[in-house]
Amino acid sequence: MFDWFNHNKRLLQHALKHQPQGALKHYLTTPLPDLNQPALAVDYLVLDFETTGLNPYQDHIISLGYTHISQGRIQLKQCRHALIKTNKKLTSDNVSIHQITDDDLAAGIDVQTMMEWLLTQMAGKALAVHYQKIEHDFLQQLSLQLYGHRLPLCVVDTLAIERRYLERQNQPIQPNQLRLFNLREQYHLPRYHAHNALEDALATAELLLAQIKHRQRQGYPLKLKDISH
Repeated sequence: MFDWFNHNKRLLQHALKHQPQGALKHYLTTPLPDLNQPALAVDYLVLDFETTGLNPYQDHIISLGYTHISQGRIQLKQCRHALIKTNKKLTSDNVSIHQITDDDLAAGIDVQTMMEWLLTQMAGKALAVHYQKIEHDFLQQLSLQLYGHRLPLCVVDTLAIERRYLERQNQPIQPNQLRLFNLREQYHLPRYHAHNALEDALATAELLLAQIKHRQRQGYPLKLKDISH
């Protein structure tokens, strides 16, 4: 994990000095989770974005879904799903994959509101995702656009957890083996519909707990530092 607080203290102090009270200042002044905590004791915000493409510099977030894990349990009362306004017209491929239209997005929230939600929800928690190149990179690009700097993040990636495990076991990785729903099948988890941000966030949360508990049953109780970036 990139230790943003230790290596960028001067940048953090500058950001805080010029930052008014609000969601960002609350986030920046709340410490990241202790890396030595047992993984099951950590509070996580489990996040999924649906986007118009894979490039955070030119594509847009069109929906988000998140849930929380606390003390090893998914907190269903703290789930949320939202559509995000964008001035980028959707393609027919976007609509067919996500089942979201331009008219749907017109009634959504703006990215500033979305970021304030997320900063409030993420404060003091590890961010859990599946394939961090989407959520992490889009989130950091938005932070640069809105605030002028990147965010300190403790990221847990269920895809990376599985890839490291297989590499340590010297097991070959098959094509598409690390996709979210293929991994869920390996852990005997039920299949959900794909490409809905909230369902994918819940699917990721269940997979993360299954991975941690599987290692625990094998005699390898994980700490946050074992699974985070």
